[in-house]
Amino acid sequence: MPRKSNTRAAQGGGSIRQRADGTWEARFVAGHDPGTGKPIRKSVYAKTQKEVRQKLAQAVAAVDNKAYREPCKMTLGEWLDIWTDTYLEGVKPRTVKIYKDDIRLHIKPYLAAVKLEELDTHTVQKFFNTLLTSGKKVPKRDADGKAIKRGGETVYESAPLSPKTVKNVHGVLHGALRQAVVNRYIPLNPADGDFCKLPKIQRQEIKPLDETQIADFMQAIRGTPFEDAFLVTLFTGLRQGELLGLTWDCVDFSTGTLTINKQMQLHQEAGMSAYQLVPTKNSKTRTITAAPFVMERLKHRKTEQTKQQLMAGALWQKSDLVFTDDLGRHLTKPTLYRAFKRAAASIGRPDARFHDLRHSYAVAAIRSGDDIKTVQGNLGHATAAFTLDVYGHVTEQMKQASAARMEQFIKSVSGS
Repeated sequence: MPRKSNTRAAQGGGSIRQRADGTWEARFVAGHDPGTGKPIRKSVYAKTQKEVRQKLAQAVAAVDNKAYREPCKMTLGEWLDIWTDTYLEGVKPRTVKIYKDDIRLHIKPYLAAVKLEELDTHTVQKFFNTLLTSGKKVPKRDADGKAIKRGGETVYESAPLSPKTVKNVHGVLHGALRQAVVNRYIPLNPADGDFCKLPKIQRQEIKPLDETQIADFMQAIRGTPFEDAFLVTLFTGLRQGELLGLTWDCVDFSTGTLTINKQMQLHQEAGMSAYQLVPTKNSKTRTITAAPFVMERLKHRKTEQTKQQLMAGALWQKSDLVFTDDLGRHLTKPTLYRAFKRAAASIGRPDARFHDLRHSYAVAAIRSGDDIKTVQGNLGHATAAFTLDVYGHVTEQMKQASAARMEQFIKSVSGS
């Protein structure tokens, strides 16, 4: 039975009482009103007397050290809405959409109702653990792989999120909570890496085309509508969006260079979607000195495009894009991807992705003698360390081959 609701002095200042519902309240003076000089009284609450004494002692100490902060009553869901609307100025629209999707699909369903001041590391860690085991809903399928339906509705089941996706979700949550710390809504960021244990991301093994497959691929695409697009990608390492966003003003036939300063990207907002030219992945411009073969293919492309424009007449849509359809319209990623998959399957590589053309260029460049810094610049990687991390196995193979050649040389000169 709860004690009578009377006030009594607490050790270290303030007062403690048991409320009618059985919980405990501790009141203390947090400061004085600058206008009236009257004391500003605040309360902390707990389920037990011991716990409320601890909270009171912490609050009084904070007041004495001038570090007291008014507890934040805002929920995490409310704060995330404020954060996305107010603190993402200057962030790319597509990145903002990704952040909002992560919040809507993954964070809010689990943590939206939690108050900021009550969000602790244990709760955050349990949230990440849940994402790794059952973080998304997928259609439940029968033995033949068909989606199961009941009453006309698709049946869903839980499935794990990938470690990479969980790490991305962590980045969004950590960024929002970091701003909450700056705003003094919370004293510490419970999603800090020092507190939370995140899964390790296993880098996906790259599968570039080898020399034989490259020769077969070139034969398979000969004379097809996208031959020039595929060859330019294969021998420059452009990303798919960069290829589709390449314009003629960025092709310099006199110097044999390509200026990569934008990409074609699908932008979705308010149920609408459209392709747009946006800055490159890291918003940096780079210049590639292309092989003469590549420049010849681009000259061929320009000739073919001129023919297409004459055939289309008034229907031609002028855009200055290098790679267009027969009416001058921009190409889409799915269109290019489907054509690539058909060609890849025809040479026995149905598993190949369009991005593997970029990997094939990088591996061929390294094996041809290009240093990592040059390859990094051509690929548009932020650092040479990243390039080395992705393609380091190639340089290691080259070192072993070099050692073998040196061994043969030593044997030849030593007579052993």
